[in-house]
Amino acid sequence: MVESNYDILGIVEGSTEKEIRDAFRRLALQFHADRGGENEQFIKIKQAYEDLKIGKKYPETDVEKIKNSRVYTGDSEADVRRKNQILGQQLSKEMKTAEEWAAALNRANSTATRLFGSKTLGEIELERKANGALSIKGNFMAGSLRYDGPIIMQGSITSPSWTKEFQTNIHLTKGDFKFVDPVENKYRIDNGARIVADQGNIVVGNIFGRKFRVEDPEGRVGIYQIQEHRTFVSAPKGKIVAENVVNTVSLDADSIIVLNVEDDVQITAREILFYGEKLTYDSVINLKEGGTIRFFATFSIQGLSGDAIVQLENGKKIRLFDLKTKKIKDLADEFVPEKQNFNKDATMVGHGFTITYDMLNNLSKKPTKKQKSSWASKFGFSKN
Repeated sequence: MVESNYDILGIVEGSTEKEIRDAFRRLALQFHADRGGENEQFIKIKQAYEDLKIGKKYPETDVEKIKNSRVYTGDSEADVRRKNQILGQQLSKEMKTAEEWAAALNRANSTATRLFGSKTLGEIELERKANGALSIKGNFMAGSLRYDGPIIMQGSITSPSWTKEFQTNIHLTKGDFKFVDPVENKYRIDNGARIVADQGNIVVGNIFGRKFRVEDPEGRVGIYQIQEHRTFVSAPKGKIVAENVVNTVSLDADSIIVLNVEDDVQITAREILFYGEKLTYDSVINLKEGGTIRFFATFSIQGLSGDAIVQLENGKKIRLFDLKTKKIKDLADEFVPEKQNFNKDATMVGHGFTITYDMLNNLSKKPTKKQKSSWASKFGFSKN
């Protein structure tokens, strides 16, 4: 016998809305991955609850799942674009309603919880808390949301792959944006989404962009165009903390702490701390005047691409590979910070050495023999 949505939730047919909701919440607490449950079972329970809310007794068949999948795959490209355009419009409209709802609660300093989103693409739960923070649970998939306060996110953030018209854009005018345990929960930002915190910090997990080939719009065989969905994360007066940043991403903040950076990543900040062992493929560090960079790992040849560069605010560019071979003892005395003791053969990249903007701007300036001798004595180089 085919299992009904009532069976999945463990309730009898004809249960009230409250009984359906209570059954879902009870099972969600039991099976949610955040509580050590099984993710597949949680998805099944959530879908049964969503179906019953609109009167569907039985789960979708495989054929129905294909027809109602998150991104339609019709018989023609025009059909796909048309249906996905409708989905994007619906979701963007919902997020506009969510923005107005949250703003009204903020003005009244009230608390409330409400579901927003699309039956097809999935719903998200927004809750305005007593401390003014906005909690978002679920995956944010399209549309814009502006909020005058901190946001706490439990879910991933993406942007539509079929169009930039409904690009995901989350904007905080004040307060921090934070994922809840992003590394453990594997939350991510991807596919051209934008997150901006005007006055606060941004603490997230993995950040991905997207770059892909498309056929020539004029139909010329063998000719392609490159399209990119660049993901952008900005905290101009605060800090960005992220894990892996990969494939067409821009980060802009006063301070950035990151693990690994790969493939066309633009980083702009006054203070930049790298804790991983990869910085590769056309990546650029834009260092603001008076800023510093610190690398805490020792990079391998494969982990540090020759085309990765540091660009200073005055326009000067330095290859990171050249910094890797540059020894600290070869710096002019006036550009070596106080209280940094390193082996005499240590290089500028690695070991947490503080590389300053002035060092990089005067990298070609050679120390005299007298400076080398006094510097070695001053900073206590070891003999090995």
